[in-house]
Amino acid sequence: MPSLKQRLNDGEFVRICGVGRMPHHNLIHIIGMSGGFHGVWFDMEHVGLSSHELEIVTMAAREHGLDTFCRVAPTDYATVTRCLEAGSSGVMAAQIFSAKQAEEFVQWSKFAPRGWRGLNTGGWDAKFTMIPAADFTHKANKESFVAIQIETLSAVEQCHEIAAIDGVDALFVGPSDLSQSLGVTGQFFHEKCLAAIDRVSKACRDAGKPWAAVTFNAQHAAMLVDKGCRMLSPTNDIRIAVAGVNTVKGEFADLFSINP
Repeated sequence: MPSLKQRLNDGEFVRICGVGRMPHHNLIHIIGMSGGFHGVWFDMEHVGLSSHELEIVTMAAREHGLDTFCRVAPTDYATVTRCLEAGSSGVMAAQIFSAKQAEEFVQWSKFAPRGWRGLNTGGWDAKFTMIPAADFTHKANKESFVAIQIETLSAVEQCHEIAAIDGVDALFVGPSDLSQSLGVTGQFFHEKCLAAIDRVSKACRDAGKPWAAVTFNAQHAAMLVDKGCRMLSPTNDIRIAVAGVNTVKGEFADLFSINP
């Protein structure tokens, strides 16, 4: 299956779905069987998935040709390598505040000579020791996906430097925290948010790299695409569940009007 990194490098438009609080393999199967998505990203910033859980959901995703990456807090290098060893193809750093911090995250994600990721060939990514160490490290450095979230004011101010880092494959706009950082919480079309997105878009264009974002509705998505976004996350597990409940209540409105 083509990876998200390959799709982006080939100029494709990519759709992904977030999963965090409901990380069940059957949900991943439903997303995959429904079609339309190219990948799933697992939120390990707000939810603590175990390595065992991650192994199961990444396996379910691969069954349907869905590539995966994990969003993690940039506070522990071991978490980064655990995500990759469990079967996820990439990692994304949340709450980055500087190019220096982004560079450190890249070093956590890459083996020598680019970084200092701890070498262990016993995980899924090295086919459980079946890939020789030298071949594995070369392959992993080339193919692993590394994204940096731009959701703080200082990250916006340094987005050109962050986008230019060797090993950063994409910048990822987090509109909620970005709006909060800009002092306009939840106002996703505020001029400050739009200006910040324009700045990220230019940084990626200058660096020859794609950028991605979470989006909340069709209007917001259209704006992001118009500004050059090539990977969008239009929903997640919780929003899918809430939308499903609301759809049922709408379809059976008369039923739910009895003794409400």
